[in-house]
Amino acid sequence: MVQTVKSRVLSPGQQMLFIEKPHVLSRIFIKISALLSQTVGYKSWISFDDPLFSEHYILDGSTSFFEAKGEGIFQGNIWVRNQSSVNIGYTATEILV
Repeated sequence: MVQTVKSRVLSPGQQMLFIEKPHVLSRIFIKISALLSQTVGYKSWISFDDPLFSEHYILDGSTSFFEAKGEGIFQGNIWVRNQSSVNIGYTATEILV
């Protein structure tokens, strides 16, 4: 079992490949959080193997994290884009077996 923890700050409009797909082990847990107060207006997009973000999950003031667990969860690359006008810190935790 391997646990990966990653933190990054993204500027407004910036996007990045946040978590790379596992090559040998399988992902059984993933959590990505935006580190801002829920009173701050912001919007972030999370995309699964799609750097163009044509389909995405949205984090905003009311939803500050995405979490999935179990053997059937997504195994590919995970992208994050800051859609706000403020810098946003993100953290991610991944568990592989």
